[in-house]
Amino acid sequence: MPVFGAVSDGALAYLSARAERVSIPAGHWFFRQSDRGETMYVLRSGRVEIHGALGERAEVIGRLGPGDCFGEMALIDLYPRSAGVRAAEDCLALGISNALLYQLYAVDPEPFTLIIMNLAWELSRRLRRTEAMLFKHREPPLHPERHPTGALSEIPYV
Repeated sequence: MPVFGAVSDGALAYLSARAERVSIPAGHWFFRQSDRGETMYVLRSGRVEIHGALGERAEVIGRLGPGDCFGEMALIDLYPRSAGVRAAEDCLALGISNALLYQLYAVDPEPFTLIIMNLAWELSRRLRRTEAMLFKHREPPLHPERHPTGALSEIPYV
């Protein structure tokens, strides 16, 4: 799992021994969009669907299986969940809360730092993928602005 890359076996054992064991039957929600988030989940078995909604429009925006993580933004920020996750099959997962990560930090800051860095890399990868999908469907501007050097300036996000 990329989120736990380079983390020692001892730190992984520490987290595994203290992580919440979560069993969610097919069709039920791990969490819904806009719920308060404090836990990331590592899917041990089963499959989940990630549901996103904007206004009245809702759709499945991703699917994950055993070994995948979800809900990791809850370990980084204090905002509500940006999407919901529903079990497509019966699921078993480990729940790693931000409180558990801070306990790990108190015991050994190095694996904590590695996990946070790995989370940042994973979130950056997902953001780049999302940006690529957004710009793929966006029409180019009719009159791009030019920098005084003559180069095209960067197009601001809309």
